Amino acid sequence: MIQIKAHEETKENVFEALGSSERGLASEEAGRRLEEYGKNALPTRKPVTLFSIILHQFKSPLIYVLGVAGLIAFLMGDTTDAGFIAVVLMLNALIGSWQEFRAEKGMKALEKFLHIQTRVYRDGAVETLDAENLVPGDVVVLESGQRVPADLRLISATGLEINESMLTGESLAVAKDARWMPDGPTTVGDRLNMAFAGTTVVKGRLKGVVASTGLNTELGRLADTVMSTAAGKAPLQIRMEKFARMVAIVVVGMAILVGLVGVFFQGYSWADAFMLVVALSVAAIPEGLPVGMTVALSVATSRMAARNVIVRRLEAVEGLGSCTYIATDKTGTLTVNALTVAKLVTPRGRFDVSGEGFVPNGSVSGASLDDEDVSALALAGLLCNEATLEKEGDEWTHLGDPTDVALHVLAEKLGMNRAEVLASYSKVSEIPFEPEIRYAATFFEGPRGTFAAVKGAPERVLDMCGLGESEHQDALEEAESLAKGGYRVIALASGAEEFALGAEPQTLKFLGYVGMIDPLRLGVIEAIAQCHHAGLQVAMVTGDHPETALAIARDMGIAKEGDRALTGLELEAKTPEELGALVGKVHVFARVAPEQKLQLVRAAKAAGHLVAVTGDGVNDAPALQEANIGVAMGKDGTDVAREASELVITDDNFASIVGGVEEGRIAYDNIRKVIYLLISTGAAELMLIGLAVFLGTPLPLVPVQILWMNLVTNGIQDVALAFEPGEKGVMNRKPRDPSERIFDRLMIERVIAGAAVMAGVSFGLFYYLLEKGYPEAEARNLVLLMMVFFECVHIGNCRSEYTSAFKLSPFRAPILLAGTTLAFSLHVAAMHIPFLQGVLQTQPVSAEWWLILAGLSLTILVPIEVHKWWLSRSNTSPPVH
Repeated sequence: MIQIKAHEETKENVFEALGSSERGLASEEAGRRLEEYGKNALPTRKPVTLFSIILHQFKSPLIYVLGVAGLIAFLMGDTTDAGFIAVVLMLNALIGSWQEFRAEKGMKALEKFLHIQTRVYRDGAVETLDAENLVPGDVVVLESGQRVPADLRLISATGLEINESMLTGESLAVAKDARWMPDGPTTVGDRLNMAFAGTTVVKGRLKGVVASTGLNTELGRLADTVMSTAAGKAPLQIRMEKFARMVAIVVVGMAILVGLVGVFFQGYSWADAFMLVVALSVAAIPEGLPVGMTVALSVATSRMAARNVIVRRLEAVEGLGSCTYIATDKTGTLTVNALTVAKLVTPRGRFDVSGEGFVPNGSVSGASLDDEDVSALALAGLLCNEATLEKEGDEWTHLGDPTDVALHVLAEKLGMNRAEVLASYSKVSEIPFEPEIRYAATFFEGPRGTFAAVKGAPERVLDMCGLGESEHQDALEEAESLAKGGYRVIALASGAEEFALGAEPQTLKFLGYVGMIDPLRLGVIEAIAQCHHAGLQVAMVTGDHPETALAIARDMGIAKEGDRALTGLELEAKTPEELGALVGKVHVFARVAPEQKLQLVRAAKAAGHLVAVTGDGVNDAPALQEANIGVAMGKDGTDVAREASELVITDDNFASIVGGVEEGRIAYDNIRKVIYLLISTGAAELMLIGLAVFLGTPLPLVPVQILWMNLVTNGIQDVALAFEPGEKGVMNRKPRDPSERIFDRLMIERVIAGAAVMAGVSFGLFYYLLEKGYPEAEARNLVLLMMVFFECVHIGNCRSEYTSAFKLSPFRAPILLAGTTLAFSLHVAAMHIPFLQGVLQTQPVSAEWWLILAGLSLTILVPIEVHKWWLSRSNTSPPVH
């Protein structure tokens, strides 16, 4: 491929390097180059298949541990345990696959940005070709409304403005100039003599030579980065990998210890000890955890969908809840991406304009068509205008430059109809906007001669008006004040004298300014405040100019007075370590190129943050891919951005992310509750068997009874626990430390306390029954019922890590209440159904024993309630602000 930094070269040098001319290429040469360089197209990922989604469900360390346990059980002839583990794994895969398949079904495939038609010079004549057939050296002509098919070095440009927001994040259309040359290093957004693939011409015309195609375009390099970058791991995925390793080591280690005690102290044979180790390992590993986790994530997925968040990967559900840093795009995420006139300044006063976007809903405060200054200002903006704004049914449609559309909307808000206005004016000439002149003028023939309407940069328009030195200076200061407030300032003037058509107007009347903004999305200020209250750092990363970005960041609470914006060029000079130090101090990054946004994400991760990135453009895709959680916009975002993300916001509103954070935290809490239930009961079973082996008594439970508990009581209750509603104050907590393990000190203490009581009381009961002469089978039946009682009461402990079980109404969680009732009822049925009596060695018990066991089961509440009370007294319960 021909390599050339086209923006740094004159067009003559570019033509020479590309072996082309303004007449384009010969068809034969173009064909040869197409064969050599390949089609002008982006790579695409293979479509996500149902098989790949199902396979994804088995890519978890916990699943690996269970799989090994099931295989060992099968090889040892324990088909019951092996079969149960297989059923659990398949059930988990089915639930997870269904959720992810539904999400993928709702997503579009990767968009082919370059699959368009374009006009190109071949053999000296213009013809229309598929853009995929463009090659370096081709000469292309484009006009308003067309998409740029490749990276072009401009040869000529007339009134050219290009929307580059999908590539650079710049919210305003960029005025291009074929004669511009850089005087130093530049970012993509500052290269005014280039038009980039995938961007859109919003105004004017261009002629350009193709400098790069396909993967060598700026868009292609981004797409290639996305395709080749490994996706960042979700916080839950990171924590579960550590947890699975811990479970495998602890469970197998404890089982081996029990086996060795059996051999050396209790006279077990090596074969019997090995079978005991296998049985204990399989019994103690929480088989129900994958299903419980999947259900918890699925429940959160449904809750998130109701709050405008689509989940594409289940493990990403709790990601937002664990993230400590959100790097957000501005245009289209924090703002509506629709330029809007929000302020009018006339020589006689200031006016606020309500409403937002390209829909004329709103008004000018304290002004109407009767106000001559305001109506003259709006009229000039409507006359010097090439946009269209029409109502089709209940919908408003627009076409043209966003600035012109915004001026058109302003006139409509004041009751001006363009068709009626133009009926009184006959257009005779115009001066289109050019970057070098920085204004546009339209000339009309009217009853009193030639009438001119002018709009443009304040300093240029003011020079055309007959203002005194003091008035001129005051007007410039007014414009500067608006600009510092984050407004794009357009000056308007008009005159009704004889003008030389096509010449720069003079002696105009200065009408005032319009201040335009890209309005903040509804609720975004409150959302930012909630993020800060929840302990999340929020940074704006945008392609906009620093002053504009900083003003908007201050308005929404991301930045404070005295803060500064760091630019992309400044970032280039920073080392990764310096970037990591800046992450916590700088909250606005402006004029940032895509690769720099990617570096920021990596720096934040290296600094210990779990990072969420939001974005909607192709420019955001590499950072979305690299982040722990990528959050794309679903309404106006690009397919490339959505493809690189785990979560999609359907209403494109940053405020919806707060809902996602809350649901993510609730999901993580519920996962911890499920883990605590399963690990504590599994540890109790392990302790119970271990005590019997250490003390030389018969086993209090046989493997099939342990498996029954794991299948019925735990197997139903852990799924029901996943539906637990969120606790109060979940958004008042600080984010969990990224290095925090799921099985942290709090859970270790709780597991030991709960397991010790369940195992100790159950073994004491078993020992007492044997001493009283009860047959082993009858004693085991009572111990099994004792453990079922324990697990049904213990579920109350698991509902909150900090709130007393006595303060949580069972009716607050109807699914959990129903699940617990069902689990207990099934065991009662097993005590009376002959077939299950034979398999489980169960039998009915007397009313007296029912009362005794029910009373003993309440002892499990004591240590956990004491522990919760102790936490509240020691100020270690949940970290809040």
